[in-house]
Amino acid sequence: MKILVTGVEGQLGFHVVEELQKRGYQVLGVDINEMDITDALQVRKVIEKANVEAVIHCAAYTAVDAAEDNIEICKRVNVGGTKNIAQLCGKLSLKMIYISTDYVFSGEGERPWRSDDTAAPLNIYGKTKYDGELEVLKYVNKYFIVRTSWVFGENGHNFINTMLRMGREKDQVKVVADQVGSPTYTMDLAVLLVDFIGTEKYGTYHATNEGYCSWYEFSQELFRQKGMKVEVIPLTSEEFQAKAKRPHNSRLDKRKLIENGFKSLPSWQTALKRYLKNKL
Repeated sequence: MKILVTGVEGQLGFHVVEELQKRGYQVLGVDINEMDITDALQVRKVIEKANVEAVIHCAAYTAVDAAEDNIEICKRVNVGGTKNIAQLCGKLSLKMIYISTDYVFSGEGERPWRSDDTAAPLNIYGKTKYDGELEVLKYVNKYFIVRTSWVFGENGHNFINTMLRMGREKDQVKVVADQVGSPTYTMDLAVLLVDFIGTEKYGTYHATNEGYCSWYEFSQELFRQKGMKVEVIPLTSEEFQAKAKRPHNSRLDKRKLIENGFKSLPSWQTALKRYLKNKL
């Protein structure tokens, strides 16, 4: 099987290509220079010429706060770009994996969100990612919509890198403590995505590393594992004052993975340990 992967210069796309190659798949990895997903004609030319059987769509506009000021470009990438790919996947009867987010939910309560719960995004990024899901549902029969959260990987900027830089610069950092979710290592998520593409168990899934924590607890564990003496001071979301509103409850219910015979991802603590080791 030959597979096209979008967003290969990002954290997830990089690891997806690596995992596909490891398992012997033919892979065509593209980013904006090779295929601008907002250009429908270019998308058609690249995918038809590549003669692929599946598309793993990792490319997205992910700058959550900047999206509040750049609504049109965020919509053009996350909705329009996804529509361009979905239409072609439907027309050519290709499998498609679309990466979505915990931000499609309101973040109320403490119960983990199930894959069939009603979406109610709080910010522009979440709304455009959910609208992207609707495009996939509209055009693609052989689809996997995979919602994940709090991703980190070697290839790109992430929360861990920011915390480590701040921890080296000062002995005290302030971190939000009232948002709870699951940090997710892109290397682990990539393994699952490649597991998906080899099956016909289509549908909407939630996929994260196991366990929940707040950003505050994530930071504490990071500094503990690194042996850094940094005081972490908890903040409320209101005190932090990010431009885009975030869900307080980003817990995702992953039972559908097990019900369909897929393996759970490792705990976020062990994933963090492996990530830090791989970064050395």
